[in-house]
Amino acid sequence: GQTKRAPEQEVEVVDFSKRAQWLRAAVLGANDGLLSTASLMMGVGAVRKDTKSMVLSGVAGLIGGACSMAIGELVSVYSQYDIEVAQIKREDRNGTLGAEEMDARKEMLPSPWQAAGASALAFAVGALVPLLAAAFVTVYKVRLAVVIAAVSMALIGFGWLSAVLGKAPVAKSVSRVLVGGWLAMGITFGLTTLINVAGLKLSACPAVSS
Repeated sequence: GQTKRAPEQEVEVVDFSKRAQWLRAAVLGANDGLLSTASLMMGVGAVRKDTKSMVLSGVAGLIGGACSMAIGELVSVYSQYDIEVAQIKREDRNGTLGAEEMDARKEMLPSPWQAAGASALAFAVGALVPLLAAAFVTVYKVRLAVVIAAVSMALIGFGWLSAVLGKAPVAKSVSRVLVGGWLAMGITFGLTTLINVAGLKLSACPAVSS
């Protein structure tokens, strides 16, 4: 009895791994929303110190990013959907599919609109973290610190969850995600500051202003 149960348990683990793929994709989408929106807000925060400008840039990043993710996922999954439907039709014409098998194959077809909605929602959830962190802090330096701290905590959580779902080493996964997030925010903040300073110098040059 014990020898028969072991293979069954192994099959269940594999099936769980496959079912967990959508959750891992949702975590990655939320991580994208978190990091891209936070980097955008940090870039705007490098040149505009008021809360309104920083929050509005985050809102624009959330809306634009969620729409972009949804459209990209819709196009991608629709392409996969068309390919699988065409394959089912070819096999049906050749008589290799029975009625029950065809119904089962059709039920397993991906849903483009569901994938698009899930992708947009995941991105928006991640983007809300830096937005909520910055919305209620008026002091500029404190606001930047709060955003960095909130984003760092979220990155640690997303990195841990991605590692667990992907069965990867947790410490390495969290470190990569965290350091990558810091680099993205730091580079965006630094380059935006340099561009702003260079622009001010060019505008002050007599040759350019004339």
